[in-house]
Amino acid sequence: MPSKKLFLLDAMALIYRAHFAFIKAPRITSTGLNTSCVFGFTNTLLEVIQKEKPTHIGVAFDLPGGTFRNDMFPEYKANRQEQPEDITIAIPYVKKLVAAMDIPLLMIPGYEADDVIGTLAKKAALEDFEVFMMTPDKDYGQLVEEHIYMYKPAIFGKDAEKLGVKEVCEKWGIERPEQVIDLLGLMGDAVDNIPGVPGVGEKTAAKLIASYGSVEGLYENLDKLSGKLGEAIKNNKEKAFLSKELARIELNVPIEFDEEFLKISTPKVDELSPLLDELEFRTLRKRLLPDENQQSTGSNQSSSKTSSSSTPPVNAIKAKAGTQISMFDAAASPTPNVADADFSYADAENELDQAVSTSTKDTIYTKLHEYHLMDTPELRKSLVHYLLKQDEFCFDTETTSVDAVDAEIVGFSFAYIAGEAYYVPVPENQIEAQQILEEFRQVFENESITKIGQNIKYDLMILKNYGIDLKGKLFDTMLAHYILEPEQRHGMDYLANTYLNYDPVSIETLIGKGKAQGNMRDVDFEKIKEYAAEDADVTLQLKAILQPKIASYQQEKLLQDLEMPLVNVLAGMEIEGVRIDMGALNDMSNVLESDIKQIQGDIFNLAGQEFNVASPKQLGDILFEKLKLDSKAKKTKTGQYATGEDILSKLENDHEIVRKILDFRELVKLKNTYVDALPLLISKKTGRIHTSYNQAVAATGRLSSTNPNLQNIPIRTPRGREIRKAFVPRNEDFVILSADYSQIELRIMAAFSGDESMLEAFNQGIDIHSTTASKVFKVALGDVTSEMRRKAKMVNFGIIYGISAFGLSQRLNIPRGEAKEIIDAYWVEFPKIKTFMDSTINKARETKFVETILGRRRYLRDINSQNLTDRGFAERNAINAPIQGSAADMIKVAMINIHQFIETEKLQSKMILQVHDELVFDAHRSEVDYLKQKVNELMCNAIPMVVKMETGMGVGENWLEAH
Repeated sequence: MPSKKLFLLDAMALIYRAHFAFIKAPRITSTGLNTSCVFGFTNTLLEVIQKEKPTHIGVAFDLPGGTFRNDMFPEYKANRQEQPEDITIAIPYVKKLVAAMDIPLLMIPGYEADDVIGTLAKKAALEDFEVFMMTPDKDYGQLVEEHIYMYKPAIFGKDAEKLGVKEVCEKWGIERPEQVIDLLGLMGDAVDNIPGVPGVGEKTAAKLIASYGSVEGLYENLDKLSGKLGEAIKNNKEKAFLSKELARIELNVPIEFDEEFLKISTPKVDELSPLLDELEFRTLRKRLLPDENQQSTGSNQSSSKTSSSSTPPVNAIKAKAGTQISMFDAAASPTPNVADADFSYADAENELDQAVSTSTKDTIYTKLHEYHLMDTPELRKSLVHYLLKQDEFCFDTETTSVDAVDAEIVGFSFAYIAGEAYYVPVPENQIEAQQILEEFRQVFENESITKIGQNIKYDLMILKNYGIDLKGKLFDTMLAHYILEPEQRHGMDYLANTYLNYDPVSIETLIGKGKAQGNMRDVDFEKIKEYAAEDADVTLQLKAILQPKIASYQQEKLLQDLEMPLVNVLAGMEIEGVRIDMGALNDMSNVLESDIKQIQGDIFNLAGQEFNVASPKQLGDILFEKLKLDSKAKKTKTGQYATGEDILSKLENDHEIVRKILDFRELVKLKNTYVDALPLLISKKTGRIHTSYNQAVAATGRLSSTNPNLQNIPIRTPRGREIRKAFVPRNEDFVILSADYSQIELRIMAAFSGDESMLEAFNQGIDIHSTTASKVFKVALGDVTSEMRRKAKMVNFGIIYGISAFGLSQRLNIPRGEAKEIIDAYWVEFPKIKTFMDSTINKARETKFVETILGRRRYLRDINSQNLTDRGFAERNAINAPIQGSAADMIKVAMINIHQFIETEKLQSKMILQVHDELVFDAHRSEVDYLKQKVNELMCNAIPMVVKMETGMGVGENWLEAH
C-alpha cells in the first residue's frame, strides 16, 4: 500500500453542489454577501483534510474560454444555463481561500479540471501515491484503477463514498472502468451537451457495452442489431464516436507532477484571517486556525468563560458606564444614581482600549462580564428592587424539560446591563420554588417594564405553570430575527455568532447529550449560573442590535402588533391542549393492522413472491427488474431504484400492484406516525396532547407545529380523516367547533389583482371553480361538468404556485398540449391575474423582496439571476409569498382577536388547535351559538379587503364530525 495520499479536488463541481445544497436556506453575511458556496466548499475541504489526512493536495479549476473539445464540437456545453450569480461571486473567494490555505491551484488554459486531475492522477499513481479524485462527476469513473479512486465527500450523501475499480464496475454494470467512456459515447451527457445516440439511455448503453465491450465493438457487430434500437445505432455512428471522444478525459495535459509543490502545509494566517472575517466564518475559523483559539484561551485558565473560545460581545464596558447602573455598582443608598458608578465613561473607554491592546480576547471578556449568583433572600430582594426600576430587562428560565407543560423550573436569570447578569436558583421542593417565584411576581407582572427573551413563549408558559402572568410589552429576539431574515436560522447560538461574533456555552457541556443526557438539577450552581446568566446577557445584547434593524426595515407593527401578541395566544392554546379518545385510537390501530396484512398479501400475489414491501431496494427489484414496469427507471446514488411516491404515482395505471403499494404506505404511515404515536404524546400531568406551535419556521409566515405535527395529519383520504375522530372535547358539557376559511388564498388573489370576474363570483357566492370552468371552456355556468370543474380547480390553485403546462398535465393526467390550451384560455379570461403576477415580479426585480398585506417581507435574492432555475424559483415565490403570507397574517389577526374576545367575555370555551386555515375550539354547549357568530365575524373581518371572506363552520362530538 502506498504511503503517500494525494487528494485532487474538482473545484467547480464542489462549488455547484454547495450552491444547490444551500439554495433554499442560503448563508448571508451581515453585509448581504451570499457565502453558501464558499462555506460548503470550505467545510468539505476541511472534512477531507481532518478525516482523510492527505499528505498532498491540489484544487483544480476550469479557466474561462473554450477547450480543445469546443474545436471538435462547437456545441459542447452550449445548452448550459447561465452560471448562477452567487457562484460567480463565490469563485474568487474560493480561490483566495485555497491560496490562503497554501494549497496549489491547478489551472491550464485550453483544458478542463477533469483533464488536469486525470493527468496528475495517472502520474502520481506511478510515483507510489494513493490518489483520490474528489468530485461527484461520473466522468471520472474512467480514470479509476488500482491506486486511483473517485471520492464523494459526505456532503453528497450520508457518508463519504470511495469508488475503486470494483465499485465503479458494479455501479455502471461494466467490466473495466475505462468503459465509462463508451457508456457516455452511447448515452451522451445532457449537462455537457454530448449528443450520444438518440434513444439510448444508461441501462441500454450498459447492456450494449456488456455485450460488445466498446463503441468500436458495437459497430463491428451491427448485423446482430435489429429494430428501432439497431436503426438508431446504425444512423448515428458519427455521433457515437464523437461523443466518446468528447467524454474522454485527456491524460496528456502539459503539467508536471511536482510532489513537493503538492505537499500539504499550514495555512497562511495573515491571508486567511482577514478573509475569514470578511466571510464571517466564525465557527469554521476555529477549525481552520486552531492555534489562534488555543492562544486566546491558554493564557486565561482562571476565566469563568474558558469553555467558550470565541470572541465575546465587546460593548459591555461602555454599556456599564451608561445611564443604567448595576445593583453591585450602586452606592448604599436605595436609589441608584449615575454619579454612583464606580468609573466614568472616559474610564470605561480607557479600560477597554487598554484591554484590547494588552490582553487576549478572553482576558477582555473576564474584565467585561460579571455574572452573579442570587441565592439568598437578601440578594433576591435587592435584585427585585433594581429590576423594578428598569424600563426593560431580559430574562431566561432554566428547567427540567424542553416540554413547557411538564417542565419544572430550576432557576431563572436576568440582565439589564450588557455584560452583567444575575442567576436565581430555585429549589426542587415545589412549595419553596413557588415562594421564590412569588418574590418576583411584581417584576414579571409589571406592565410598564418591557420583557425581553429568546423564544419567550417557552418562558411565558413556564411562569404560567406557577400561576404568574408575564405582562407588559414583550420583545422576542427569535421572532425579531425571523421577521428580518425569514429564511435563516433563528436560534440564540446562531444569532450570537452572527451578530456578536460570539459562541455561547452549549447546554451539552453541562448535561451531556443523547441518551446519556442528564438534568439541569444535577449541575453545579456555579456552572449553571455562568450558562444561564450568559443566555440573558447575550439575548439582551441581541435585542440592542435587532430592534434598530426592525425599525429601519419598517417592521415594528408586524412584530409588536401581530407576532408578539400571538405569543400569548399560542401559549394559551398549548397549555390548554386537547383530549384524545384512546378507545378510538385503539380501534383504528386494530383495523389498520388488519388492513395492512390484507393489502400486503395482495401485493405478494401480484408480485408472485413474498418480499419486504418497506424495503426500497427489494421493491425496486420487483417493480423494475421482475415486472419491468419502467424501462427508464432511475437509480439513486446508492445504486438502488428510486421508488418515491412521485415515481410510483406515474405508474399507477401500468399495474395494479402500484396502487396497492401506495395504499400500503399510506396505511403504515397512518398507523406508525399518528394512530400508534399519539398516545405517546399524552401528558402525564394533564392527560391531554399539547402540540407546540412554531412561529419562526415557515418563511411565508404560516405557523407550523410539532408533537404532533397537526399540519401533516392526512385529510385527503377517508382513512386519513378518521384520525380526527380521536380529537374530542374535554367532557360531555363541551363539543368541538371547527371554523375554516373558505378558499382564502384565491380570495386574496382576487383582491390583489382586482379581477372583476373573480371578485363577482366570490362576493355573489358563486362557485369559483365552476365560474373558471365556464369561462375557460366557454360553456354556460349550468353546463359545467364535474370534469371541467376538476380541471378548473387545479388551474385556480396551481396558478398561485406558478404551475406550468407540464405540471398541470402531470396533475390532471392529460396531454401537455391540452394543459397549455387550458392555461392560455385562463390568461385570456382573467387578464388582471396575469397583469398582477407580472407587475409583482417586475417590482420584485427592483426591490429584491415582496410583501404581504401587513408588510411581512420575503426576500428574493435570485429574482434577477441569469440562471433559469434559480430565477424561476424566485419568481414563483414572488407570486406565492404575498398570497400565502397574507393568508397567514389574516388568521393570526383573527386568532388574536378571538383570544381577546374569549378572555373579555370570560367564556368557558377555549381555542385549542390551528391547522392551515382552520381554527378548532373546545366549545361549551351553552356558548356554541354565540361563539359561532363571533368567530365567524372576527375571522371574516380580521383584515378588511374588497373581497368577501367566508368560513365553513361545523360542530360535532369529535374533530372529524365538526370538520
